[in-house]
Amino acid sequence: MLPMLQVGDVILSPDILTKYFCCDLDACGGACCVEGESGAPLTLEEVGELENVLEEVWTDLSASAQAVIDRQGVAYNDSEGDLVTSIVHGKDCVFTCYNKEGCCFCATEKAFREGRTHWSKPISCYLYPIREKRLSNGLTGINYHRWSVCHAAVRKGKELNLRLYQFLKDPLIRRFGKEWYDELLATVDVLKAEGWIE
Repeated sequence: MLPMLQVGDVILSPDILTKYFCCDLDACGGACCVEGESGAPLTLEEVGELENVLEEVWTDLSASAQAVIDRQGVAYNDSEGDLVTSIVHGKDCVFTCYNKEGCCFCATEKAFREGRTHWSKPISCYLYPIREKRLSNGLTGINYHRWSVCHAAVRKGKELNLRLYQFLKDPLIRRFGKEWYDELLATVDVLKAEGWIE
């Protein structure tokens, strides 16, 4: 069994290199933005970014989401004390919006893709299903978060022969840098050569 790995100052679960994954929005309908007990994890800087794009995405948000934001802002501290996006009716992120087919999208990412803003979405959303945690020794740990709503993504990843670290190349580079990602690929090559992974 492949042990935990370290690339730079990041400790990785081996699942990130071995498990298949590719989001299938048609199948899940964007459930990760709707399901769950709290909003998406945020940094203080990201709260500022959300506030900066708020005017641009305001009309894409539901009236209920607008009311929540008017009352408590774009973020709050959840029951574990973590800073997260505000949510509507105990589930939907306030930045969700829906198309005619009922599929959920991120309003901030939609605005970014349409060229209306220069910032897409929180890194915790961009990296999902990888979850990040600061460790007591100063290192960062990243793990694969398994969730039943992502079964279709696992199936699609297998069909495309796409592993988590490949599917999440861009967000991993955004979070840790191109040099770090290149080091990760070099580590993968060594592990393949030694027979640890296919």
